[in-house]
Amino acid sequence: MGQDYSGSETRKRSPWGVLALVMLTGIALMKNGVDVSLGPPQPAAAASLNRPNGETFAPLVPPRSMTYAPAARVRIPAIKVDAPVMNVGVDQDGWIEAPPPQDPNIAGWYQNGIAPGQRGTAVIVGHVDNLSGPAVFYGLGSIEKGQHVEVERFDGKTAVFEVYGVEVFSKDNFPGARVYGDTGYPELRVITCGGGYSKATGYDGNVVVFARLLKSN
Repeated sequence: MGQDYSGSETRKRSPWGVLALVMLTGIALMKNGVDVSLGPPQPAAAASLNRPNGETFAPLVPPRSMTYAPAARVRIPAIKVDAPVMNVGVDQDGWIEAPPPQDPNIAGWYQNGIAPGQRGTAVIVGHVDNLSGPAVFYGLGSIEKGQHVEVERFDGKTAVFEVYGVEVFSKDNFPGARVYGDTGYPELRVITCGGGYSKATGYDGNVVVFARLLKSN
């Protein structure tokens, strides 16, 4: 794109609380889901964040954070995702914008937050389905711990994240601090709709993939 993204690591940072407030008010990525008999896969118990004795995640070797650069593409080899990423912001109703539902293979990066690879929690969202069928993150709930999410950035580098948890949370009781909080490490959340579904109200939850920076290429 001909732009220089080699500036300060703190560029475009914003408090997680602001992001949580925006997304809690309406990250209903699918308002018009399709009627699929079995529905998208949901996270398995083995992928849960729950750990013995209540221990919390902390990498043995803290990864080195990257400088700011917008996301360009997301790849999740385990579920065959390879999609361009567009910038998304907030709409007039205070909801985080979703990518256009007409394009089933596009994801959105919340551009007013953390860039993938920076210290903090970057957020990528996408549809689980549309009126035509499954969309980019239809298989998100089937991801397992240890699998990778690769985010290509506009500075030519790729941030490779390792999954350490997958959960589905009710939209009525979404744990913003747990999902968006700064852990002290470069992290990524990949989010789509999930849980139960009805034609009247759509999906009642969000599938959230928790991943930490493993390396950069």
